[in-house]
Amino acid sequence: MAAPSCPALLATCLALLLATAQGDGCSSFGNVFTEIAENSAHGSLVARLPAGGDTPGAPLQLCLIGHDAAWFYLDGRSLRLNVSNGRALDREELESPVLMVALTCAEDGFSPVEYRIIVQVLNENDNRPHFQGTSDLTHNVSELAAVHSVVFSAQAEDADGDTLMYVIDTASPDARFFRIDLPNSGKVVLARALDFESRQQLEVVVTAVEMNTRERFNASARVRVQVLDGDDQYPQFLPCAPRTHRGLTLCTSPVYTANVTEGQLQRGPLSFSPGDVYAEDGDRGLRAAITYSLLAGQESSRFHIDNMTGAITLLRAVESSRRTPAISLSIMASQVNDVTKFAVAQAVVRVLAPNRHPPRFPRASFRAFVPAGAREAALLLTYGGRVLALRARDPDFPQGVNPQVRYSLSSSTNHSHSQQQDQHREQGQDHSQLFQVMPNGLVVARADLLQPAQHYRLQVLARDEESGETSSTTVELEVLWPGQAAPRDPSDAGAAPLHGGALGGALSALLLVAAAVLFLLLRAMKRRQRQHGAAERAALAIEKHPNVSLRWFQPVPAGKSSPTPPSLYYPNEGFSEEGSDPPPPPQPPPPPPPAPQPPPAPKPQANSVGHPVGSPPPEGSPPPPPPSAPRAPSPGEASGEAPDTPPLGGARGPLPALEEVSEESLEEGGGTDPPDPPGVPPPLLQLLEDSIEC
Repeated sequence: MAAPSCPALLATCLALLLATAQGDGCSSFGNVFTEIAENSAHGSLVARLPAGGDTPGAPLQLCLIGHDAAWFYLDGRSLRLNVSNGRALDREELESPVLMVALTCAEDGFSPVEYRIIVQVLNENDNRPHFQGTSDLTHNVSELAAVHSVVFSAQAEDADGDTLMYVIDTASPDARFFRIDLPNSGKVVLARALDFESRQQLEVVVTAVEMNTRERFNASARVRVQVLDGDDQYPQFLPCAPRTHRGLTLCTSPVYTANVTEGQLQRGPLSFSPGDVYAEDGDRGLRAAITYSLLAGQESSRFHIDNMTGAITLLRAVESSRRTPAISLSIMASQVNDVTKFAVAQAVVRVLAPNRHPPRFPRASFRAFVPAGAREAALLLTYGGRVLALRARDPDFPQGVNPQVRYSLSSSTNHSHSQQQDQHREQGQDHSQLFQVMPNGLVVARADLLQPAQHYRLQVLARDEESGETSSTTVELEVLWPGQAAPRDPSDAGAAPLHGGALGGALSALLLVAAAVLFLLLRAMKRRQRQHGAAERAALAIEKHPNVSLRWFQPVPAGKSSPTPPSLYYPNEGFSEEGSDPPPPPQPPPPPPPAPQPPPAPKPQANSVGHPVGSPPPEGSPPPPPPSAPRAPSPGEASGEAPDTPPLGGARGPLPALEEVSEESLEEGGGTDPPDPPGVPPPLLQLLEDSIEC
């Protein structure tokens, strides 16, 4: 109900004045203007009417009439508020904050007089502000929205009509993305750019606070901002490797690899690693269509790419893997709706020689042992405590070593035959936590998680990464007690164990025997060399001077023939002087040359074998001739030259001792013999002395 206008109130007041003038009792009353606070209690005093005016025997009759009369009642000359528990005076629920009541005063003999009571209901801050709808609001904002632009508006209401101010709660998770420039407007402005690829949903809290009240009531709303995807990303080849640079996450394209065999044309698309050639729009919310193409290259004409799926097919076989070991391709993926948004990835096609043999393990199964203990890692052992090494051989490679073979455990057949393995499964432990195959074929076990007497069957796979061929072998594993040694190979059970002491003694005896044999062999060889050298020197002595006999190293007459080679022997203390025959020489010397002319007789001295001149010669030797006076040197001898005609016959004096038989005397006796050429053996005297020393 609308508040009465001023002309209407003025007319009402004039009517009351006219009515008052008609009687003296009611003339003391008048129009009442008052106010009362909302939510006042029942019986609250609204206004007091004038006292008096009643005549004896004729009291005044007062009555409240009107649309709002139900809010009041008369208590004598007091106007009070009439409310109940279910009906409170709430200014916000009233049609008008002004209540109007007509007070009728009747007096005997006079016409009733009507007065106006106007009550204004005062407002109290009994209502808090609240946002329209619910306290959880949702707004959609595109990631392409400009920074410093209004992205949404948050509006709250206050039933009391108080002025509200809006602020953003800085404790909210994403308050840094928004701000409010005009606090009274409730318009939220974007503070920084959005990115759908990093954040698809933001959350911020907006609070509305009363500005003109003492209580400062407020209300908050949680606003969820859904970030909408915009076409701002380029295509990406998958699987991509994310890289972070200055707070931005970038997706780097992978390098696709495939293998082809030389001289063979593969049917169907090539199989690439780490996956098929595939790209998608970087705007995941849009998913624009992608088209593929091959950039021009040296060998790109050998291949064809499907522009819709990205499948690459080989059109012409590669003739030689040596001339063309690998082919590099450049693949471009672009958006159909915007060709300026594209990405490029590299693909490498390796050309391999024909693969004729897959990798193979030497045995289908192995026995292994591992002692339980506190160590976290322990190598699996085989018989005799040797380390178990699983190596798959590939005959396509030298020495059977394929560097592209990778070892792994198969989870399908790896299980235990003991109850402890069931406990491991209940505890969430699988084979990957207990065993691991190293790249070199060694198997490592978690000894601290194993229990003695457990048995495991492990299936080890060997896969050729280039050809994709695989082979498998089984390892029967037994868990030993701590400190227990691995058993011996059953095939060696019949052989007696060879202890270290016995082995050392046998080796020492063998070395002693070998040393003795070597010593005897060297001694025999040395003796043979000495005998051979002595024979050669004897033959040389005979060749030089046939009158020298080596039997007793005594000079013999020149007319006596030289001894034959079988009669030559060397002095040896092992032979006696009586009845001892000289040993035969190791090999006969060459036949002696014709006897030269006898040399001139030198001065007699003691011989070199220890028999002085005048002592009896040994048995069987001819007696020495009597000494003679020394011969005077000839003019040629005095000058160092040999005489022209040495004596050839006549009386011979005693032969010179061996010490005086020099090389010059032999040359003198040689007569016309030519001088010795270079490289001849040493003088006869030196040879005889060497023989005696030997």
